Amino acid sequence: MPSNFRRCVVCRKLAPKQAFWRVVRDFSSHQVQLDIGMGRSAYLCPTTDCLQIAQRKDRLGRALKAKVPESIYGALWERLAPDSGSDLAQKTSG
Repeated sequence: MPSNFRRCVVCRKLAPKQAFWRVVRDFSSHQVQLDIGMGRSAYLCPTTDCLQIAQRKDRLGRALKAKVPESIYGALWERLAPDSGSDLAQKTSG
């Protein structure tokens, strides 16, 4: 695999790592967080389809070998559509 390329855990698309969202399970605290920290990482395309499938099928949880809190998914939905707050509640609940 070329350097600095990563693969989406949902659609398996290969792209530069800057094209993805990074979710990481921190090495020392084992907390799942966005973007920062060293530890086991999973990459996700910033698209509605990939985010819906990742949440429904727990793709991030399986890749990170940890439970992903709903707050992480909520933050990702906010990043996807920061100006559509009314749609956020519907997407995270279902």
